[in-house]
Amino acid sequence: MAGDDAERPELDLPGWLRPYLIVALLAAVMWAVELVDLIPGVDLDRWGIRPRQLGGLVGIVTAPFLHNGFGHLISNTIPFIVLGGLIAASGVAQFFRVTAIVGLTSGLGAWLLGQSGSIHIGASGLVFGYLTYLLARGLFERKLTYLAVGLVVLFLYGGVLWGLVPRPGISWQSHVFGALGGVLAARLLHATKGERRTDKALPA
Repeated sequence: MAGDDAERPELDLPGWLRPYLIVALLAAVMWAVELVDLIPGVDLDRWGIRPRQLGGLVGIVTAPFLHNGFGHLISNTIPFIVLGGLIAASGVAQFFRVTAIVGLTSGLGAWLLGQSGSIHIGASGLVFGYLTYLLARGLFERKLTYLAVGLVVLFLYGGVLWGLVPRPGISWQSHVFGALGGVLAARLLHATKGERRTDKALPA
């Protein structure tokens, strides 16, 4: 009845909380997928990126939600939430724009250059992209707040950049191209604004 619908309480989340909730929900999906993958006979990892196989392109979307065990998942979850949350602070739309650019760049890099017969899974490509995006956007935007956030991120997570060094058994292609995707996202989403701000500051 209409009266019952009117009396039903609605979940009214504060506006500032919603972007962080989106990031947390995506991380929760990663954990749910890994739990399902524990069921005997289930092999979700086959939906990862398969280099140079047409069907392997599906993995560009699915691979970030797939992980090689809980150790791998835990190592990606914390930086994904922290770095993703910092990006989401600028808005949900901005978070998804950055994620789309980074995910596509990272995934295509792994698909094109990955070892034949391998399967690339994990959210580390996104993590590397988020890291370099946060470092680069301050340079393109020329905004003191972004520069300060970038320095803090570099201090806390700069060590993970060692993951860009090629190592056997690690999808370094995802890492490298994810990092390039983060810089590309910063360039596409912030460079014009920074250039426009500089133009306005110059006297005629």
